Amino acid sequence: MAKPIPRLTAAEIQRVIATAWDDRPPFSAVLREHGLSHGELVQLLKRELTPNAYKVWVARTKAAPARAAAPARRAPPKAAR
Repeated sequence: MAKPIPRLTAAEIQRVIATAWDDRPPFSAVLREHGLSHGELVQLLKRELTPNAYKVWVARTKAAPARAAAPARRAPPKAAR
């Protein structure tokens, strides 16, 4: 069974959600900054977000490593006239 989520105030919960939703910080930084384990963060988000918002978050976190690993796409060079 997963560990219970630590008691957080409403403001702390909002800050955790905002940090987890943001694309910039790495996932491990979110966990360290707020002192939560991966399972605790997932539990918190499942409890606090709507089911659809949670599904979107999961999809974004799964796609994030792929986006970071993909090479930057550049526009093709313009043809000289």
